[in-house]
Amino acid sequence: MHVIMLSWEYPPRVVGGIARHVEDLAKALVKQGVDVDVITSAHDKACEEEDDEGVKVFRVPFQSPSPPDFITWVMQMNLNLLERGIERAATGADLVHAHDWVVAYSAKVLKHAFNIPLVATIHATEYGRNWGLHNDLQRYISNVEWWLGFEAWRVICCSQHMRQELSWIFQLPGDKLHVIPNGVNPARFDVPSDDDPAAFRLQWAAPDEKLVFYIGRLVHEKGVHILLDAFSKVLAYRDKTKLVIAGKGPAAAYLKEHAHALGIYNRVFFAGFVDDLTRNRLYKCSDVAVVPSLYEPFGITALEAMACGTPVVVSDVGGLGEVVRHGVTGMKCYAGNPNSLADNILTLLADEKLCDGIRANAKNDVLTKFNWDIIAKETSEVYDEVHQAYKAGPWAVTRPGWVFQSRETVRPEYSRYFAHDTV
Repeated sequence: MHVIMLSWEYPPRVVGGIARHVEDLAKALVKQGVDVDVITSAHDKACEEEDDEGVKVFRVPFQSPSPPDFITWVMQMNLNLLERGIERAATGADLVHAHDWVVAYSAKVLKHAFNIPLVATIHATEYGRNWGLHNDLQRYISNVEWWLGFEAWRVICCSQHMRQELSWIFQLPGDKLHVIPNGVNPARFDVPSDDDPAAFRLQWAAPDEKLVFYIGRLVHEKGVHILLDAFSKVLAYRDKTKLVIAGKGPAAAYLKEHAHALGIYNRVFFAGFVDDLTRNRLYKCSDVAVVPSLYEPFGITALEAMACGTPVVVSDVGGLGEVVRHGVTGMKCYAGNPNSLADNILTLLADEKLCDGIRANAKNDVLTKFNWDIIAKETSEVYDEVHQAYKAGPWAVTRPGWVFQSRETVRPEYSRYFAHDTV
């Protein structure tokens, strides 16, 4: 099967969690015999075309006039993606797989122009990120998310929470939604064999200090302000503790001011953006990792901590509550509650036996539940199901050439998958 995968980010262009998800999924699919093209935005540190462990990656340069706003940028990017997407689809693609609303436009064009089915993965919703829709831009993005879900033959989401969210917000039918969790590649978190963890740790904390670690975007929905509130309580009970906050984002200045106001700024290390090796070293030398999100469809950073053997405390919200089993593979706190978060951090800092059990159980879950080979197999099964249904329907055609069928000729049970009078 030849699949065209569309994503606005792919390493080394990493904006959020989609880049790593697409990379790991595409490589795992290739190992299972799927022919995968990834079409994405260009990056000045990567070539326009490459074979990335069997994945054919096409990075499309942005050759349009400078856009005045984000939506215009998205439109122009989709036009650029289509230049290469049309070329690749014409070679006989069987299916298009779109990742999130940003690539919905080019995905829809390829679906209808080449009469091939569309599968979409919706990683998060605008409604969920903002606890509602409060302005025209948010409403527009939410409408595009609905549009992508409507055009897709199947919609993949990463958790039961996201399945419920998509069903409630967009009224997507249950048999259109398919839950496949995110995964993690433990090998990505290895450090060099000659690494000196004690010397590295001294850069962040004294030998007699405990180390608490957060990594992620510095935005409201990630709950870092809740972590700072909680950390002030942690210091009241264990003053020899440091907090490292790695990442960047629009809330950075506010968070630093908040730490000053709490009187804990001298115990908090704002590290900014860190590279992968520094991230791995921080995970492995930290006593506790924290994911204090207020909204989280899945929570890939929790899996990263689990893969590194770092006991993790997460908010019991969204997909995080499904990833972590309280007291078994990590600890869960009430979302938005600093006291609950602090109590769980303090529990781990005080109980090494509990931490040892959590490390062992978390590693087992990473290998048996959140393994990319398993995830790719489930994704490939969705591809096969869609492709078989497509071939059995009246819209299947023999390439080259395109044949458009009228909606009246489509069997009623399939008509809901198409938005227009021609399919």
